[in-house]
Amino acid sequence: MALISLEDLDGLDDEQLDDDITDNPEPMDEDDSGRLLAHWQAVASTHQVSVPTGEEAGPVRQASGSWKGGRMGEVQYEERVYPAGYWACVTRGEDLYEQSISMGFMKLMRYICKENSAGQSRYLGMTVPVISNVHMMADGVTFEKDVETAFFLPAELQSNPPQSSDPEISIVYREPLRVVSRVFLGTTTEETVGRQISLLWEILGVGEDLRRDQYIVAVYENPSVPRRRNEIWFIRRSL
Repeated sequence: MALISLEDLDGLDDEQLDDDITDNPEPMDEDDSGRLLAHWQAVASTHQVSVPTGEEAGPVRQASGSWKGGRMGEVQYEERVYPAGYWACVTRGEDLYEQSISMGFMKLMRYICKENSAGQSRYLGMTVPVISNVHMMADGVTFEKDVETAFFLPAELQSNPPQSSDPEISIVYREPLRVVSRVFLGTTTEETVGRQISLLWEILGVGEDLRRDQYIVAVYENPSVPRRRNEIWFIRRSL
């Protein structure tokens, strides 16, 4: 769990974020990508970051699944069922996918740390993974502009979810979800995510029960980690 202070959040107002990550609307190369990660690092890099355990692990701990083998016993993907529950969600439609998830993440951090109905400056805690819902355009390749970023509320908050003072953040109850997931390492850009979508389709072949209009990107580690663990999730239409 990332331990984030209120001072960190106060120092990253929306105007600062807008100025820093939208100066260059063109796709970023490897050097420029560091500018985007700086927003996440400014919040998390000076704090201990670890994968939550126990109740804090949220849907990861509660998910049930079975491994699917690949060549020579290599695990290529896993199928899981995630439980029903409340998620904190925010949708952004910036010029780039990377900008949308960065802006969405910062809003969720403010909700977690202070902008909530649980009490003044109460830290709610958070679970991993943080997910991004990506919808595809008609060509099946291009991402739609609006990207939803979300995390599963901790177990102790599920019975009475704190509301956000930010009208852009919604607390949404979702039914159980069955996904086919595959791990990948590194950054999450529209290019890298698109590549992972294509790769998993190559592995799975035809899947009539899998959605092609929506995918989920799950992030498990601090974005400042160069080869952080991520997953691409394909959504089954039925449990």
